[in-house]
Amino acid sequence: MTPVVARTRAELRAALADAGRVAFVPTMGALHDGHARLMRHARPLGDTLVVSIFVNPTQFGPGEDLEAYPRTLDADLRVCAREGVDVVFAPDVAEVYPGGTDGAVTVDPGPLGRVLEGAARPTHFRGVLTVVATLFALVRPDVAVFGEKDFQQLALIRRMVRDLALDVDVVGHPIVREAGGLALSSRNTYLSADEHAEALALSRALAAGADQGVVGRDAVLKAARDVLDAAPGVDVDYLVVTDPFLGDVDDRFEGEARILVAARVGTTRLLDNQPVVLRKGP
Repeated sequence: MTPVVARTRAELRAALADAGRVAFVPTMGALHDGHARLMRHARPLGDTLVVSIFVNPTQFGPGEDLEAYPRTLDADLRVCAREGVDVVFAPDVAEVYPGGTDGAVTVDPGPLGRVLEGAARPTHFRGVLTVVATLFALVRPDVAVFGEKDFQQLALIRRMVRDLALDVDVVGHPIVREAGGLALSSRNTYLSADEHAEALALSRALAAGADQGVVGRDAVLKAARDVLDAAPGVDVDYLVVTDPFLGDVDDRFEGEARILVAARVGTTRLLDNQPVVLRKGP
């Protein structure tokens, strides 16, 4: 099946004229098996499956990899065709931001957008939420599927949908991993062979931490930190345990939680996370 490729807002409206229930997977392209899994999950959730391919400039800060970010549209369209996508929305920047990006109206992520990734990348989540809100307005999906690898992003999108009364069901899909455990990411292509081997410490650390959930938060953090401290070439930005909504937890917390890590391997910044069930510490 060959998807319809819409480059403009008008072409998108025409392609969705008789769409019925719309399922939507927003992406920045450079599609890998993780994206394909999102499409497979979304396919039965609607009559029409839409995938967007748009490298959003407003979520990149100064000195980040906007120009270097891989753009592989022909290969991406083949992935979409293989996964039964009906419509691919692949606009240029002027189509998404017709008034330009300078001085544009944006979505403020609030306090949750200023911690963790937001502390390291102060303008990132404003750009993410602004483009997601714009894409929701253009595609008008009934359901949208996002990967859990960018867990803070997912939490913020859910908060935006709730707070702005957007009529979209936001579905999270578990992280898709390589055979060695590394979370699939378009940025993995930046890793050398040695760096790739070093990066496997992230998923090992999360697994070690999750195994200590029955002891409590502090034990989870110690087990994960021990793995990361022993990993050459892994420069940890943060390692935290939060509740499912990214709220703070202490060692008395019981229930479902999430371990999140961000680290730099070589020049590549990687994110990973894993759910954990916590019990009270001694």
